[in-house]
Amino acid sequence: MSTFGNLSPQQINATPVHETITGVVERLTFYSEESGYTVARLTRPRATDLTTIVGNFANIQPGQTLQLTGFWRDHPQFGPQFQVVNYKETKPATLTGIEKYLGSGLIKGVGPVTARRIVEHFGLETLDIIENQIERLIEVQGIAKKRINLIKNAWETQKAIKSVMVFLQSHGVSTTYAVKIYKQYKDEAIAKVTTNPYQLAEDIYGIGFLTADKIARNLGVPSDSEFRYRAGLIHVLGEAAADGHCYLPQPELVEQVIKLLTTSDHQPSESGIADIIKDMALKDDLIREKGEDQTLMCYKPTYFHTEQNLAQLIHNRLIQPVAQDMPRVRDWIDRFTKSRKIQLSPQQRQAVEMAAYSKILILTGGPGCGKTFTTHTIVSLWKAMGKSIALAAPTGRAAQRLGEMTGLEAKTIHRLLEFDPKTMGFKCDSENPLPHSAIIADEASMLDLFLAYSLVKAIADGSQLLLVGDIDQLPSVGPGQILADLINSGRVPVVRLTQVFRQAQQSAIITAAHQINQGLYPTIEPISDNPVSDCLWHGGGFAPEHGVQAICELVTDFIPRLGFNPATDVQVLCPMLRGLIGTRNLNTVLQQLINPPSPDKVEITRGGNLLREGDRIIQLTNDYNREVFNGDLGIIQSIDTVEQEVIVQLGERTVVYDYADLNEIALAFAVSIHKSQGSEYPVVILPIYMQHYMMLSRNLFYTGITRAKKLAIVIGSKKAISLTVRSTDDGYRYTRLCSRLLQAPGRTLAAI
Repeated sequence: MSTFGNLSPQQINATPVHETITGVVERLTFYSEESGYTVARLTRPRATDLTTIVGNFANIQPGQTLQLTGFWRDHPQFGPQFQVVNYKETKPATLTGIEKYLGSGLIKGVGPVTARRIVEHFGLETLDIIENQIERLIEVQGIAKKRINLIKNAWETQKAIKSVMVFLQSHGVSTTYAVKIYKQYKDEAIAKVTTNPYQLAEDIYGIGFLTADKIARNLGVPSDSEFRYRAGLIHVLGEAAADGHCYLPQPELVEQVIKLLTTSDHQPSESGIADIIKDMALKDDLIREKGEDQTLMCYKPTYFHTEQNLAQLIHNRLIQPVAQDMPRVRDWIDRFTKSRKIQLSPQQRQAVEMAAYSKILILTGGPGCGKTFTTHTIVSLWKAMGKSIALAAPTGRAAQRLGEMTGLEAKTIHRLLEFDPKTMGFKCDSENPLPHSAIIADEASMLDLFLAYSLVKAIADGSQLLLVGDIDQLPSVGPGQILADLINSGRVPVVRLTQVFRQAQQSAIITAAHQINQGLYPTIEPISDNPVSDCLWHGGGFAPEHGVQAICELVTDFIPRLGFNPATDVQVLCPMLRGLIGTRNLNTVLQQLINPPSPDKVEITRGGNLLREGDRIIQLTNDYNREVFNGDLGIIQSIDTVEQEVIVQLGERTVVYDYADLNEIALAFAVSIHKSQGSEYPVVILPIYMQHYMMLSRNLFYTGITRAKKLAIVIGSKKAISLTVRSTDDGYRYTRLCSRLLQAPGRTLAAI
């Protein structure tokens, strides 16, 4: 029997008949930022219905007039579609087309209303007027000279951006990031890309090695180019850092680079990559160090020096403790607890006493064990001792909670150290230390290598540092595992609180968290109409689509009946981004439920992502110019289609995003558990499904469930939950901070 079923040989071998059509883009149905794959609806002259077009587009917006070459095909589900092979943009030929084009958001300063006025005045000559006699826009009601200059600059910029788009498209790569490339390089954009396409991966957020490599290959850079090998090595080390590693062993680095650089016509040799590594090490572009087993470990230079310097700084601080009259301290603790009718556990009292004389002290423990109360008592002691106290945390939300807990002002660590966007560094450092004699850093499990080093470096010689955090939570998003390395070294004083207090024992969330931490199946009450527990379980079925349905029902019915507002109180936390039960899909679903479209809500689509006024968003990267950081949450207050700006309320601050920078934010009705670190939410919904089995681990589950303040709802099969609590594979991280701390003070490991 033929494997082609009932198709005839003529049908099998038939070549599609190509033709050319022209039309105006009415709307985008789907757009992939990575590939440029697009499904759009097109208005064609004399056609009664909209035409569906499918293909890869560099940049496509409603209102553009396109000339498309391709062929027709009949989709079994969606009917006739025009498959685009190539295309070009043409000037719109109709008044409606011109109006749509101008008002589509392409040109800053021109929104739909202004576009209508301009077209009504100039008709079919509109685009020629803007191109050659733009000063005549003064004739249009409501357009002042200031607006004309804005439109003129935007028009010229758009023309330059289009040239970049056309250039990149001609070399086979999506140009979603063309605006960012233009903003980075200005008129030198094409020259920069041509000279060194790999520089894009370093300079442009969102463009990685694979995209830069694709451009380079199309520009004729050979597969065995040393330039390509070096870029591949840096990329692999960068990817390792994104996974939390400070270095990679050379054998693993070589293996990953060969895998990355292998093409259909070329495979690098181990010796060839090893030679490049050796050469880069000689030029200080990479640093190698021998481990205890003589394995070579490869670092980016900044990672090596930062790790080494942090260890040395901590060594220096631990040499001499703060001189203290301990009988007097103990007497103060007795009087303080008696006057407030409170009682400290032996572990808590030990922590308060050690805080009196320790240069560095770590306070750790799970929920309900009294970290907050102990920290508050230490603050009171330091106040009584006349110390100047600074409070900080890695995220804005964690800092806010720390401030509420202690009654003192708390800042993010970036703000405490006074980050300067001009120098991309902190104003407070070893030369200009913090003017405080005692510093508390909360949520210390979130400290990565660079933030920890910047903090310790900025603390004056005689000052003290208290690090507070839960060692059983997920490690930092950035490289390193600072809190774990400090504790495991045995060199830094540590107090671990283990006693769960009676009041905390009444919370099923806290009980479940400790059970998860011990590898036990948590005690979670099956969901019911009248729950008595604050930690519930919804079976949600075995299939992810059942989990999506369960979340929708909880958000629209069950949770509101308990008195919570889904728009402000509920946070869905997912193990992964991908899949039906991942953040990307759930955000699209929850956006429609929690913040549905409305005539009075402006919305825009950029890069295939729909953003609407009232949406909850999350910052995806550190943006030092705006002073917003990875993980910050906000609400879209308004969208200005004329100025092409999105205004977001982040805490007490208003932050403005240009359209070109919208890839820095994403919807946040659902976020990853990693992104939730340092935050708390009234209600947490936690889907645990086998679809994410690769990511499921005990500390991931533990971190997620401890984000809930009042109610936690776990959705998923018992099999998936059991797998999660049994999994102790928390992801080993390559760091040497612990090893360096175990060396004698003053010594450093030699680089080779």
